[in-house]
Amino acid sequence: MVFAATLSTVHELGYARATVDRIAAAAGVAKTTIYRRWPSKGALIVDCLLDAFGPMPLEGASRAELMSSAIRWIAAKIGEPGVGDAFAGVFSDAVSDPALREVLSARLQDPYRLALQDALGEPENRVLFFIDVVVGTLLHRMGMTGEPMVDADVATLTEMVLPHFTEGAGPT
Repeated sequence: MVFAATLSTVHELGYARATVDRIAAAAGVAKTTIYRRWPSKGALIVDCLLDAFGPMPLEGASRAELMSSAIRWIAAKIGEPGVGDAFAGVFSDAVSDPALREVLSARLQDPYRLALQDALGEPENRVLFFIDVVVGTLLHRMGMTGEPMVDADVATLTEMVLPHFTEGAGPT
């Protein structure tokens, strides 16, 4: 209920205007109820994103298929109402908030990084680079246009990224 209200409020008002007060009102709970569970708006957003994303469905037999499915999955998730805005907003806040940056890294990025490392057999630095390129590009598009990346552009992004990782090009 709180997560749905959070995404709905972020979608309706934008990340900056989606205050804990407004989220609590939309959820029909007291602001203190939210603060008992989450110490900050950023922590609430991270848990909301974890709930929205769920586990990453890595599909396919080859490295290219696994990576392609990961790119399409994250693009689709970022395109869901409120999700891209919430992700971009909390990501932006984390630039100047080391505690939030740690929460984002440990709670949101690490589970997906580890799943990709296991599936691909790649070292941490290469998987982090893959995440940086894909998520950074998708969030940049959302930030510049207010819209998620269209399917044709997601396909082009996939075509651009895959050779670097499937053919072993680039730093290791």
